[in-house]
Amino acid sequence: MAPSPVLPERPRELLISGHVNIDRYLGVREFPTPDRTVPIVSHREELGGTATNLAIAASRYGVACGLVARIGAGFPAAFRARLRSTGIDLRGLEEVPRAPTPTCFIVEDAEGGQRTFIDQGPMGDARRARLPGSWLREYTWLHLTTGDPEFQLRLSDRARRAGLKVSADPAQEIHYRWDRARFAALLSGAEILFGNRSEVDHAAQLVGGSDPRSLLERVPLVVRTEGGRGATAYVRGGQVHVPAVRPRRTVSAVGAGEAFRGGFYAAWFAGEPLRQALVGGTRAAARWMERV
Repeated sequence: MAPSPVLPERPRELLISGHVNIDRYLGVREFPTPDRTVPIVSHREELGGTATNLAIAASRYGVACGLVARIGAGFPAAFRARLRSTGIDLRGLEEVPRAPTPTCFIVEDAEGGQRTFIDQGPMGDARRARLPGSWLREYTWLHLTTGDPEFQLRLSDRARRAGLKVSADPAQEIHYRWDRARFAALLSGAEILFGNRSEVDHAAQLVGGSDPRSLLERVPLVVRTEGGRGATAYVRGGQVHVPAVRPRRTVSAVGAGEAFRGGFYAAWFAGEPLRQALVGGTRAAARWMERV
């Protein structure tokens, strides 16, 4: 599936609630051992975040997207302009005065390993965050990824009452921000659960199960990304697996999981069968790693 041009007149489809970050990368030849220092050989700053990456990836394939996120002081004007240039709806992007903007510090070694640290900024506690207004009804689907669980649950409830379908995708935060009760509430009424292997395994444990199939009692579709092994979708009638698409070169794997979701949604919204939606996801992930 080749990327399509932005179609601003197209009806809004996918609203994404999650992080819009500054990603600060530090390159080292190898990670230091405890109490040792290593030189930095490169550094760069990029626009990132789970919601950002998904919205940009999906937009490239013709999906009309919007963001719900909180940023703070210091969010670069150039990053905001880039988001606007893609046609992404920014009505749900809330700027919190006198708060540091969410920032990820990503250390990469020469072998492709990563260590990540995050300053959540106003995404750390969104109890006072504003929910979308009447424009929420312009969308058909809500994707809930990283963020304050209490806010995500409030947004999920409002979206379902407005007639939107909901996907659950807490990503790495499932390991430290979601407990059993809140995760059960997240799955209640959700249509899809996304996660990588460790995230889906932990999701199963949170519902008292031991494998992805145990989640199907609460959500009808589980999509598990598996890195170089591809992706598997679990449904109540069985499962579908597709192999990975190998990138011709890898510039960075950061954001590839969100790119998979963008490609998946593009095919899914176009009416493709589940297998082809998975294929769309793996192709999009490969292209993202190539930085094409």
